[in-house]
Amino acid sequence: MAKKEVKEKAIEVSLWEAANKLRGSVEPAEYKHVVLGLIFLKFASDKFEEHRAKLIADGKEKYIEMADFYNMNNVFFLEENSRWSYLIKKSKQNDIALLIDTALHTIEKDNKALKGALPDNYFSRLGLDVSKLASLLDTINDIDTTKDPKHDVVGKVYEYFLSKFALAEGKGKGEFYTPKSIVNLIAEMIEPYKGIIYDPACGSGGMFVQSIKFIEAHHGNKKEISIYGQEYTNTTYKLAKMNLAIRGISGNLGEKAADTFADDQHKDLKADYIMANPPFNQKDWRAENELIDDARWRGYDVPPKSNANYGWILNMASKLSDNGVAGFILANGALSGGGEEYKIRRKLIENNLVEAILVLPQGMFYTTPISVSVWILNKNKKEHSRSIGDVKREYRHRESEILFMDLRQIGEPFEKKFTQFNEKHIKDIAKTYHTWQQESKGEKSLAPTYKDIPEYCYSATFDEVAKKDFSLVPSKYIEFVNRDENIDFDDKMKALQIEFAELLKAEADSKNDLLSVFKELGYEL
Repeated sequence: MAKKEVKEKAIEVSLWEAANKLRGSVEPAEYKHVVLGLIFLKFASDKFEEHRAKLIADGKEKYIEMADFYNMNNVFFLEENSRWSYLIKKSKQNDIALLIDTALHTIEKDNKALKGALPDNYFSRLGLDVSKLASLLDTINDIDTTKDPKHDVVGKVYEYFLSKFALAEGKGKGEFYTPKSIVNLIAEMIEPYKGIIYDPACGSGGMFVQSIKFIEAHHGNKKEISIYGQEYTNTTYKLAKMNLAIRGISGNLGEKAADTFADDQHKDLKADYIMANPPFNQKDWRAENELIDDARWRGYDVPPKSNANYGWILNMASKLSDNGVAGFILANGALSGGGEEYKIRRKLIENNLVEAILVLPQGMFYTTPISVSVWILNKNKKEHSRSIGDVKREYRHRESEILFMDLRQIGEPFEKKFTQFNEKHIKDIAKTYHTWQQESKGEKSLAPTYKDIPEYCYSATFDEVAKKDFSLVPSKYIEFVNRDENIDFDDKMKALQIEFAELLKAEADSKNDLLSVFKELGYEL
């Protein structure tokens, strides 16, 4: 590992340690907004001071207190009491928490792009220890966020903290963060290179960040991407806006934090790419008689109110452009549900929207140990071509096929009890998918050709899926030869359920027989 990487890892770790000392009894769910707010404040101040020095060097000193001369260069204007240098000078004062709250409020007021983005009155309200807060300020002060713009120091620190907070919050919380390797996999598969990107449950904005990184890695132009998103939780909405601001990414996350179903902030949007990790198995997401005639499920059955999975699917399907593609994550139950879910799933398959299903390993999410799946919906599965950077892809006519992949044996340990994909895993999985899509031009072509691989992947025709009663469970299609995975999960669970019921019945019968024996002996129990 290079010296620079070791040094930056040390910065991240030392920041985390300083942050933990300050936290005390404050819950991670609230405390993350304090720490990330400070990191944003340092970043905004460094950018401001850098641009201010440039104005002076260019002989424009008379403009250094005019907001327009910063905003036109995508730099946030900071009044004197909002600058990091001002706060550091007063960091040992008893009112430092109030001064930080005031600074953040003033920055948001002076910069329209930050409306609704920054922590509101967190520092004063939480009663943070002054000496420990000053220590954290000193630690953050050591970071030069503008020294190496290409290396994105503050972005790495921000992402590190998001993942650490998600780990700290654990099961049932931390929904604001999707593990980076899963986001990277989706980006490499759907290739969000040019056009409109949408995330209906954007959390802290990780899907957008990795989309931009994909574009940069393939020498694309960030200006050719437009970002739209929505987030229900107000504090997470702020995290997303801060995350985008730190990266210099402009995006439309709606006027406010809002429920995507009840208050869609992008009703008429048609997106070229959709990336999402909506809440798993969300219950009571609508009232019994609400959203019955919603345009998003026109042509389909109304998604059941007991589970929002198919509400999310249809919301995304309705917002795809004519050539749009969506990659999103759902709990595995959506692959084989009955009732309205079955009818919607069948219709999606008959409408030729489902392109690929990938089952992920267990332990990839910090919030749940269950295995989940990635869905790829494609509005145009017919033959076409696309250029991604310097690579031109030719896609074959696979409009009646669905690619199934089982990734449960792929991955590496992460943070002891979790699993993640490394760069090679992601590259290999995406290559399988793109090879499946691409057409080999004639017998002499050197282009790789797709092959079904036992225990890994299988391309199923429409007729095969129809024979399986439109189930999207990959183990129904992929051949398993070395493991006992050919047993369908649903069938196995039903068998276990029957076996368990029989055991309970046998236990009840034995109990009754025992009671009869005691009764015959003259004893009542």
